[in-house]
Amino acid sequence: MNVVGIGSKAFSGCTSLTSITIPESVTSIGIYAFSGCSSLTSITIGSGVTSIGDDAFSGCTSLTSVTIPNSVTSIGIYAFYGCTSLTSVTIPNSVTRIGNYAFYYCTSLTSITIPESVTSIGNYAFRNCTSLTSITLPESVTSIGDEAFSGCSGLTSVTIGSGVTSIGGSAFYGCTSLTSVTIPNSVTSIGNYAFYYCTSLTSITIPEGVTYIGDYAFYGCSSLTSITIGSGVTSIQYSAFSGCSGLTDVYCYAENVPSTSSYAFDNSPISSATLHVPAGSVNAYKARGPWQYFGSIVAIE
Repeated sequence: MNVVGIGSKAFSGCTSLTSITIPESVTSIGIYAFSGCSSLTSITIGSGVTSIGDDAFSGCTSLTSVTIPNSVTSIGIYAFYGCTSLTSVTIPNSVTRIGNYAFYYCTSLTSITIPESVTSIGNYAFRNCTSLTSITLPESVTSIGDEAFSGCSGLTSVTIGSGVTSIGGSAFYGCTSLTSVTIPNSVTSIGNYAFYYCTSLTSITIPEGVTYIGDYAFYGCSSLTSITIGSGVTSIQYSAFSGCSGLTDVYCYAENVPSTSSYAFDNSPISSATLHVPAGSVNAYKARGPWQYFGSIVAIE
């Protein structure tokens, strides 16, 4: 008789189990199926599996690699949570969504390839993956969940595909090694704390598609020297650029002065920085706080 499913908690807590082969007859791996199998180093998932349940492999601290077959369409929440020895994962182009917390605290994960089939990355999906150095999000991805990459302290570069419309709150919170990020014009909002304490970020260009910059979005980005704000921005929230202690130039292309919290540039040296704005808007910026507190306000050439 062929096994067609591995039930919930089927092997949960089997701490001496070192390897497992899931046959092609199996179509689903239930929640907590192998959770806490701390000696499990090898998994072979058969090509019949279509879904990996919530917490299926959470706490498998000895697992070093896993290949997910093309049959899988969904990876559940906490699926590989706390797999601290996991160094690589192959996600096939059949997967459409990476669930909340799916790879949370996979501290040895150095690289991940996200295929064109994925449309959304769940909240906390890669949180505290401290060995992850770069990430490329394909054009198929439309949303980045809250804290999706927060605490990824080894992350140096991020490329966001042109399908993304929103960057969730705290999405890259505390990515202290991040030096560059490309935000596409498709993005309309940058969530609260999105790039909070990205202390290695030196410059940022916010494209014209963005209308809203959330609270503390770039707070504490102490290496940020230059900010370019696109013409579409209408709202800049509380402390969005506070604590940007290296700031020297801000280029704001919005002809109408954005609605801006008076604390948007708090503890940033704007009194010695230069604000560059459209020629016809210089006087309007000079009359509005906190913009009026820049050391000089000049027309964009």
